[in-house]
Amino acid sequence: MEIKDRILVGAVELFMRNGIRSVSMDDIATRLGMSKKTLYKWFENKDQIVLAVMQQHLNREEVDCEAAFAQGSNALEAMFNLIQWHREMLANIHPSIFHELQKYYPQAWALFDEHKNTFILAKVAANIRQGMAEGLYRPDLDVDVLSRLHLAEIELMFNNVVFPPKQFTLQRVNSAMIEHFLMGISTLKGHRLINEYRQVTEAE
Repeated sequence: MEIKDRILVGAVELFMRNGIRSVSMDDIATRLGMSKKTLYKWFENKDQIVLAVMQQHLNREEVDCEAAFAQGSNALEAMFNLIQWHREMLANIHPSIFHELQKYYPQAWALFDEHKNTFILAKVAANIRQGMAEGLYRPDLDVDVLSRLHLAEIELMFNNVVFPPKQFTLQRVNSAMIEHFLMGISTLKGHRLINEYRQVTEAE
């Protein structure tokens, strides 16, 4: 593994465990068993490391997201695959990371924002259209409005005031948010399929 990649791997491990703000360049160098001189040869400061880590994470997220959707036999199964993938991914993230990114690392947050407003928006819109064509989502949906509504919900998920991390885990909020969204846009046929995936029996 190249030195630059080793640095990013070591930094991610520390960020995920401790949050970003509390991790220093000294901590990263110590974790990797390298001198700060070597560390600074590749990255001028921690902001650059955070930016590189975010770019790497988003690239990997796009691949994983495409796989989750590709493995779904219908629009709803694709979304439940995504819920499971999110649950595993969010389990390893320190709850303060997104708040810290937004407040202290504007370049890295701008990357996430662009990713959300392009890639994620396109995937949500495509899923809604697929579900409508399959008869799982209501035929009268305003795709553009609902796609952006879902993006707003994603951002709200990371709001520490609305969902204090000590009270709400990201996995819990994410699962509830997506299931609520899906129930709102689904037909009766879709509701039945959602209950199958949730293993819930509901009186009609």
